[in-house]
Amino acid sequence: MTNNNETGLATHPKAPNQFGLLASRRFLPLFLTQFLGAFNDNALKNALVILITYVVADEMGLNAQVMVTMAAGLFILPFFLFSATAGQVADKFDKAMLIRWVKVAEIVLMALAGVGFLLQSVNLLMVVLFLMGTQSAFFGPLKYSVLPEQLEPEELIGGNALFQGASFVAILLGTIIGGLLVLEKGGVGMVSVLVIVVAVGGWLSSRQIPAMRAANPALALDYNFARQTWRILAYTAGRKDIFLCILGLSWFWFVGATYLAQAPTFVKETLSGNQQVVTLFLSVFSIGIALGSLLCNRLLKGQVHATYVPLGALGMSLFSIDLFFAGQGAVHVGPEALMGAAAFLQSAANWRVMVDLLLIAMAGGLYVVPLNAILQQRSDPEHRARNIAGNNIMNALFMVLSAAFAVGLLGMGMSVPGVLLMVALANLAVAVYISRLLPGALAKAVIAWLLDVCFRVEVTGLENFEKAGDKVLVIANHQSFLDPVLLAAFVPDRLTFAINTYIAKNRIVKYFTQLSETYPMDPGNPYAMRSLIECVNDLKKTVIFPEGRITVTGSLMKIYEGPGMVADKSGAMVLPVRIEGAQYSYFSRLRGKVRLRLFPKIRLHFMAPRQLQVPEEVKGRRRRQIAGRMLHDLMTDMIFETSDRRRTLFESLLDACAAHGGDHLVF
Repeated sequence: MTNNNETGLATHPKAPNQFGLLASRRFLPLFLTQFLGAFNDNALKNALVILITYVVADEMGLNAQVMVTMAAGLFILPFFLFSATAGQVADKFDKAMLIRWVKVAEIVLMALAGVGFLLQSVNLLMVVLFLMGTQSAFFGPLKYSVLPEQLEPEELIGGNALFQGASFVAILLGTIIGGLLVLEKGGVGMVSVLVIVVAVGGWLSSRQIPAMRAANPALALDYNFARQTWRILAYTAGRKDIFLCILGLSWFWFVGATYLAQAPTFVKETLSGNQQVVTLFLSVFSIGIALGSLLCNRLLKGQVHATYVPLGALGMSLFSIDLFFAGQGAVHVGPEALMGAAAFLQSAANWRVMVDLLLIAMAGGLYVVPLNAILQQRSDPEHRARNIAGNNIMNALFMVLSAAFAVGLLGMGMSVPGVLLMVALANLAVAVYISRLLPGALAKAVIAWLLDVCFRVEVTGLENFEKAGDKVLVIANHQSFLDPVLLAAFVPDRLTFAINTYIAKNRIVKYFTQLSETYPMDPGNPYAMRSLIECVNDLKKTVIFPEGRITVTGSLMKIYEGPGMVADKSGAMVLPVRIEGAQYSYFSRLRGKVRLRLFPKIRLHFMAPRQLQVPEEVKGRRRRQIAGRMLHDLMTDMIFETSDRRRTLFESLLDACAAHGGDHLVF
């Protein structure tokens, strides 16, 4: 990934959490620009659809359904025609400057739309809609390729979560406000003024986006969209991780587009709801996406990884299947007496429908945010915008396929709930496929979630794991049987655990270490260390507990020399990890010595990686002793550095009281 220094930007202090990004110039102007742009796209599009359906089609004798379908096609067509060019332009020039020009174009287009609304000229509005699709096609690669350049790696998931959640809220607001205003008295004028004001607001916010260096200024532009589209898709197909992300994102839009397109019919024919219930459905869906997106950052703790993608895919399928059955049990009053939102919510069966919809959307947010972040992070900086353009092309293709899929099934006589069930079953197959691509990821996601809920696990410094590289030896203090489970669950990569042969026989440990490879060994046996050195040299990210056993004092136990020899002989980076709080759980060996609790708060502190520097001239047993002593000092420093040294004696006494109980004797 390209960090800020590589793009010529000054290094900025990290936001304390994802909402702290909203106070940063690195993120807020782009966030507002994106939010206002999404609002305008949907306000204009829905106002036009409503105007055609209820006014223009009757006055001009046009087929409203054909015109609405044509409008949707005209908006999505530019993504096929211009995305390849947009990706090239975004890679070649300063993205902040391009965003400002795109927003200027939006102001002009909104002014033209205002003229079209006032004249009620369908032809002019259709042209504007096509041009708005073109503007969106150029904006897409820009906004998503800016994020990894402006944000730190550990902020990328949080930034994408805010982007994704806000986008769906903007789509909802634009759809509702555009549709409601246009049919009011003087509504055409209000919509015209609104979209122009919002476009100006987007331009003003875009002016605050910091300037950036061009990613690939030497790039020669190729305006043959067919040839360049093929090249971009061929390039992404050559990168398996990138291409799988694009397919996963496109599938999300296939499912989402099907649900959103069929929602009005599902509400009317299956749930006997009117337009208010449709609006309620869209609101719950948008809120669910936003909640799922924000939850994703909470679970991943800033790490860009696909751990929860299988869980998100599975959740979408299971709750969609339940939605099918919930719809069958909903209250039906017939098409002549459709219910409003208040009457709809009076039925408990309908609440089940709403909960299912909310959970489907939350699972969708959990699914889509990591894929967006992985696509951005793993793309080469010089080709990032074109990769995102390729993603936009595939997204548009899958949305068209979703429409064709639904039309085909409906044409065969299948009901709308049946269509949604078929999509859910297809998505279940996708979830199984993703789980096979990421073995253990589903179980890991569930276990990490359970640990987080029960023990409120706080992880700091996880970015140091990536900094340590491929040849890394993770060393951690040993406080409980939970320790290997915690590390396996919250470290994004698959680990190899070197654990005491006695502990390896424990049934709990044996079950949970199925998430990783294990290497049972005696830390005091030098022969056991030789094969462990080979394991590290094979670039297996290895975890070892140098104490060799779980603490029975609450402090560090004797640290064996063997792990120091492994670090020295392999030349691996040593990553110290302090586990704090697990000693107060019932999985520790401190019963009768401290006050044990069912679910104490646990913290994992990942320290900066370092390498043991043993003088070359030192050989034999002396070298082994020095390496062991260095490792001992490293772990002692780890405990000291992760302790709060600024607390007063009285504050420490209060902490001890909370940890051990008020009746604990202090000498």
